[in-house]
Amino acid sequence: MENKLKDYSANENNPKWEKIIKREKEIYKREDDVRSEFERDYTRLLHCNAYRRLKHKTQVFFSPENDHICTRIEHVMHVESVSYTIAKYLGLNTELTKAIATGHDIGHSPFGHAGERILSEISKRDIGESFWHERNGLEYVDKIELLEDTNKNMQNLNLTYAVRDGIISHCGEVDENGLKPREECIDLEEYKLPNQYAPYTWEGCVVKVADKISYLGRDIEDAITLGILDEKLEELYKILQSKEVINNTVIIHHLINDLCQNSSVENGLCFSDETFNLIKEIKDFNYKHIYFCDKIKPSNRYFNIVINEIYATLKNIYVGENTLNNMENVKKIYPEVVCDFQRWLESYWTNKRKDSCKNDVVFDINNKRDYYKAIIYYISGMTDNFAIDTYNKIIGF
Repeated sequence: MENKLKDYSANENNPKWEKIIKREKEIYKREDDVRSEFERDYTRLLHCNAYRRLKHKTQVFFSPENDHICTRIEHVMHVESVSYTIAKYLGLNTELTKAIATGHDIGHSPFGHAGERILSEISKRDIGESFWHERNGLEYVDKIELLEDTNKNMQNLNLTYAVRDGIISHCGEVDENGLKPREECIDLEEYKLPNQYAPYTWEGCVVKVADKISYLGRDIEDAITLGILDEKLEELYKILQSKEVINNTVIIHHLINDLCQNSSVENGLCFSDETFNLIKEIKDFNYKHIYFCDKIKPSNRYFNIVINEIYATLKNIYVGENTLNNMENVKKIYPEVVCDFQRWLESYWTNKRKDSCKNDVVFDINNKRDYYKAIIYYISGMTDNFAIDTYNKIIGF
C-alpha cells in the first residue's frame, strides 16, 4: 500500500516541523525564492567544495582506470535515487531525502574507509577522540564549508536541523531491522559514536537504509568487473540464486520492493526476515571477499604512509605561541605544502581572519589540540589525488 507514512512526512502538518526546519542562523533568504527549506539546503550542499571533491574520492576501489567503477560521488547519487524511490512510495518528503542523501558522505576522507581508519588512529592518539565520517560530515557543514552570501561575505552552510541530523545519523554499517525515528530533538553535539541515535525524521531513516541498499550490490558489480571475484563467483551465485537475484539492478529492485511492502508506522522501515538475512549474507560476503581481499591490502599500506606523512609534516610545525613564525620557516622546505595549508587555515583561526569571513572561529592556532584537529579536518577534505600530490611534494626535491 502506497503512502503508508504520509501522515509522518516532514511537512508543515508534522508536529516536529519547527524543530525540523530550524537553522542556527540564516545566510540569506530572498523574498522571491521559489525553493523550499530543504531545496535550499540541497543547493547549498551541491555548490560547496566538499561535495565537488567527492568525484575524486575512493568508494571502495582506489584510482580505477575503468571509468565505470564507482567513486564516492556516484555512490551519493545512488543513495539519492534509492531514497527518492522509497520516500515517494511511502509518502515522505523527497526533497528532504534528496538533501540528506546529497550531503550524507560529505565528511568522508580520501581513500575511503581505509583513510577513515588511519585518520581515526591519528585522532585517538593525538586528540583523544575517534574520527568517523558521519560526525566529520556534520562538522564540515557546520564549521568548515563556506559559501558567499549576498553581501559577498563567506559564511557556513547553516543547514536545517533535519538535514544536519540526517548526515550524522546515516551510519549504514550496522545490521538493524525495523528502523524508526527518535522523538527527541537532541543537541547533535551529543553524538559520541556512529549509530548512537536513530535519525530524527522518517526521511533520515530512509537515507540510512538506502545507503546500505546502494553500496551492497554496486560493490559486487565493481568487484566482478575488476576480476576480484573470479574465484568466488560460485559462492556468490549460490547466495543470490537462492533468492532469485542475479545482478546489482535486480538486487536493488528486490531490496527496495521488499522494504516498501514490509514497512509501516508500527514496524518501522522493515525488510522481511528472508530479505534481511539475504542482506546479512551479502554483507558478510563483501567484507570477506571484497573489502578485506588481498588485492586491496597493498594500497591500504600506501594510504597509511601518505596520510601519516602529511600529518606528521604539518604537525611538526607546531611550537606553541611561535607556530606562526615557524610556519614561515618550514615554508622554505615545503613551500607549496605549507602555503596550501595556511591558506586553508586562515579562514578558521584566531590569529588571522579574512574580513569577508563571517563564520565562527574554529581554531586557536596556539592551542595544540586545535592545531592537530585542524590538520585532521584539512586532510579529511582532500581528494585522493591531492593527498598523493601533497605527499609527493613532501618527499620530492
